Amino acid sequence: MSGNENKERFLRFGSVAELIGVSRSTINRWEKEGKFPKRVQLGSQAVAWRESQISQWMSSL
Repeated sequence: MSGNENKERFLRFGSVAELIGVSRSTINRWEKEGKFPKRVQLGSQAVAWRESQISQWMSSL
């Protein structure tokens, strides 16, 4: 088993929007309504989502 198998991947806003086919404002609204996974703060102005959480969310639809 290599060390990379357990590393979590993060998806930035644009990638998430493209992957699920909705706008940034829709993602923001769904997140506030508790219908979408919470973002992770990567830096002072950078956010992303855990790829595993996005995959689980998509599977649950």
